[in-house]
Amino acid sequence: MTFSRQPSLQNEQAILLPLVATDFDELYALAADPAIWEQHPNPNRWQKEAFTTYFEGAMLSKGALKIVDRASAQLAGSTRMYDYDAENRSILIGYTFIARHYWGTGLNLSVKALLLDYLFQYVDQVGFHIGAGNLRSQIAIGRLGAVKIAEEEIPYFGEAPKLNYIYAIEKDAWLGRSQATG
Repeated sequence: MTFSRQPSLQNEQAILLPLVATDFDELYALAADPAIWEQHPNPNRWQKEAFTTYFEGAMLSKGALKIVDRASAQLAGSTRMYDYDAENRSILIGYTFIARHYWGTGLNLSVKALLLDYLFQYVDQVGFHIGAGNLRSQIAIGRLGAVKIAEEEIPYFGEAPKLNYIYAIEKDAWLGRSQATG
């Protein structure tokens, strides 16, 4: 199997498919909820102009995926793989958002587990940029076993840099955790 930043993947709860330009309207309909972005470093992303910038960055990244709820086949959000470093065998996951009616359902953890299971076939470390004030995401990523390793001002596509916490999961830790729970 060859590495792809836009694979089609699925597990019992989620389906990940490459995000395409024609997904904009349906994805924006989900993203237009201000509550999704209230802890995000760019809290105005619910506004169409700000979301358009986010979506343009997603398309240019060549690593954006749409999240589909497997049970209902409904679009649930989006995520992205970026900054793949073949030499250091690392990659980042981020820019994830999930519609509020999926919060607390385990969908986000299912999506991240699906991505980690896939990525650790090719890399030894997966990192995450999480806004310093985004407590929901910090808690969620901690549940996967990610640990905070740094703080950094991160430039977002078309937006000003914002303070982010850098979290990481190492392949050995993930595989050990998966075997212990599997």
